[in-house]
Amino acid sequence: MGKAEVGTPKYIANKMKAKGLQKLRWYCQMCQKQCRDENGFKCHTMSESHQRQLLLFADNASKYIDEFSREFSDGYLELLKRQFGTKRVHANKVYQDYIANRDHLHMNATQWETLTEFVKWLGREGKCTVDETEKGWFVTYVDRDPATIAAQQAKVKKEKLDKDDQERMLEFIQRQVEKGKKESSQAEPSYTEFKRESSQERLTLNLNLKRKPEVLADIKPDPVTKIAFNAKVKDETSFKKPKTEKSKQSALDEIMAMQERAKERANRKDYWLTEGIIVKIVTKSLGDKFYKRKAVVERVVDKYAAHVRLTDEPVKLKLDQNHVETVIPSPGRAVRFVNGAYRGQTGLLKSLNTDEFCCDVEISEGLLTGRLVKGVQYEDISKLASL
Repeated sequence: MGKAEVGTPKYIANKMKAKGLQKLRWYCQMCQKQCRDENGFKCHTMSESHQRQLLLFADNASKYIDEFSREFSDGYLELLKRQFGTKRVHANKVYQDYIANRDHLHMNATQWETLTEFVKWLGREGKCTVDETEKGWFVTYVDRDPATIAAQQAKVKKEKLDKDDQERMLEFIQRQVEKGKKESSQAEPSYTEFKRESSQERLTLNLNLKRKPEVLADIKPDPVTKIAFNAKVKDETSFKKPKTEKSKQSALDEIMAMQERAKERANRKDYWLTEGIIVKIVTKSLGDKFYKRKAVVERVVDKYAAHVRLTDEPVKLKLDQNHVETVIPSPGRAVRFVNGAYRGQTGLLKSLNTDEFCCDVEISEGLLTGRLVKGVQYEDISKLASL
């Protein structure tokens, strides 16, 4: 027998069977059998093997639904990670690529009825960063692989070290430039034309010759010259003293700055959630009910997620750190350092600089009590929840 002619029902049926994408309503997930038409599906539902599978499903329906849901989510996330990585992509595009495999698990066998519900679940669980636009839902895979996180931390650390080397070189060049400007700004000798108004005018020369005191000791100056010389020596010694104090002070400031940079490199992390602080929910994936609401962090989970409780309502949520942001209170309120050199310290907010998005904080506990930290970025502190 030859092949079926093009355009005949037999030809179309063979093409559909070869492709593997047939009508979903003729597919039985429990038996994992795809029927080609309505009559075939009806015969399958009346078969003895299908009835046995239905009895097994009826005994423990939640077990099968949970297993199908886990298999569907794992396959979807695996495809998203392998094909798109951490790029932002349309959720339906990933779904179309997923169902292109003829052996895929169908969504109607899971706990989610629509793709939108599944995408919202991914956002709530912190597996993806989701956002809704006019074109639909978009997802971004959140890579929590320890090897990937370690590689990212090593890359950030290397960039910081390179940046520190560049900063030290720029500071050295800046000091050399300032030193050159000071030396060039010193008064240079000016030369004028020698003139005499009249032949009877008395000629006077003013020569400022710098000599050592021990050489001048052999000369017997007159009382007026001696008084002027002592006054000049006194002025020179009094002028040099502040310069020495200034150099000592600048060296001390440089040492303190180096210590601050070392603490910054040691305590700067890519995670900042801390128990006992107040945060603001900034994700729209949970709906307008929780958007811009404030909550207290009660427990941190795996460094990047936390269980939070709304401040004005007894509702608890589990959120990723990308779904919240820090809260800056008014001056005089208690705050906690969540990142940077003083990570974990508690202090009082003294003043705000809205133009530079930074503030000044005075540490209120520990060995550093009373120290005023200036120029703290908004994302490095958060309001402390009242006990």
